[in-house]
Amino acid sequence: MNVSHSRIPEVNAQLQDVITDEQAQFFIENGFLVIRNVVEGEELRLLQEQTMRLVERGLAGGSGDKDFMYRNRKNGDRIYWRTEYVISKAEAGKALLGHPFILRSVEKLQGRNFIPNWDSLVVKVPNNAASVPWHRDAAVPAGCADPRPIFNVDFYLDPADEKSCLWVIPGSNRWDAAKSEERCSLPGFEFADAVPVPMNAGDVIFHNIQLLHGSPEGDGNSLRRTVYYEFRPGEIEAEFGPHTLEYLALKQHMLFDCIERRKRASYASGEKPFKYRPAGAFAIAEPQPPRTFRYPHEQYWRQTAAHQE
Repeated sequence: MNVSHSRIPEVNAQLQDVITDEQAQFFIENGFLVIRNVVEGEELRLLQEQTMRLVERGLAGGSGDKDFMYRNRKNGDRIYWRTEYVISKAEAGKALLGHPFILRSVEKLQGRNFIPNWDSLVVKVPNNAASVPWHRDAAVPAGCADPRPIFNVDFYLDPADEKSCLWVIPGSNRWDAAKSEERCSLPGFEFADAVPVPMNAGDVIFHNIQLLHGSPEGDGNSLRRTVYYEFRPGEIEAEFGPHTLEYLALKQHMLFDCIERRKRASYASGEKPFKYRPAGAFAIAEPQPPRTFRYPHEQYWRQTAAHQE
């Protein structure tokens, strides 16, 4: 499907409580959805302030912490680009997980038993950003016929113009593996079938884990920080993994706690809080305070193969 800029819907989180049926259908078909004005004011300021501390630590080498990750540019420079488990490292990130517009929209797309999984901070360093080649974040589990999408919610804490923004190939979330691999094997960063997604600070992109996306090297770019929260339907996780059932329950309790934290945040005082209502095998009779906000994935794999994120 060819999608021009004029055909890309832009959701305004200040004007509605949840994405509409039409917006949800665009996301299902194309693999991405732009949502404007999700994070504003004091919340945005706190997230920028707290993640900047992580960026500074990452630029200083991460002090050997394996949660701080690096990659190489074409010229061989080693560049800081990512910090894992950002919820555990930024207090504002906890309340962000409880954002009612986002959670209502996740529930609309995945059902009431959705589970939060990965949480990461991805950084493009000013004037020295490594490229992100065309890729999929992960594959839908083999044998899974459930049509509900698995996707990331990308919170932009800085503006992203065409020098630093995400580029996507609309509809590639529905390609088979062979077609995806063929496209990713093309040399260089080919733009012909892709569209850029410029963002403002506080905007959000939903992107399907099977959507082909990437970004070129960012010479001349300004700082770009993006917080990524991935969500999965609980039924898919329970049947196919990659995490154990114990992990799913732990993350549910963490989500309950983050929703309560958001209720206490001064900047969320005018919001209608989200009610997490998992049912059936996923029902939680009495939410418990999480013992941590960092549950290492490798400690909860069902199999030895690590998830490709």
